[in-house]
Amino acid sequence: MSSNKSNRQKGSEAEELACAYLESKGWTILERNYFFEHSEVDIVAYDQKVIVFVEVKMRSSAKFGQPIEFVDDIKVEHVYKASEAWLYERKMEGSPVRYDVVGILQEKGAAPSFNHIEDAFR
Repeated sequence: MSSNKSNRQKGSEAEELACAYLESKGWTILERNYFFEHSEVDIVAYDQKVIVFVEVKMRSSAKFGQPIEFVDDIKVEHVYKASEAWLYERKMEGSPVRYDVVGILQEKGAAPSFNHIEDAFR
């Protein structure tokens, strides 16, 4: 990832990689970048059992920590808020859900490595 790309471009690339990774596991991507007010869910997917709300974090280096370490309490609150709205809009409240984080480390010249944490926060 070149440093001259915007954060939005980098985020989109990270989500593309995460979607391909999840689809390779047999998951169905239901929606990307769902916004509600000031909250967002990067990926809404179905893993053949439950609806999974996925936060994606990508870094080009682990120098300052692993990508998943950058999911803070404020981000968790936003994911919860957006996921509740997503379920409400689709009349799916009460459906079984899970919250995962996919961390992607994409170092220069190397293939991306994935760290998928299921049930990352409750």
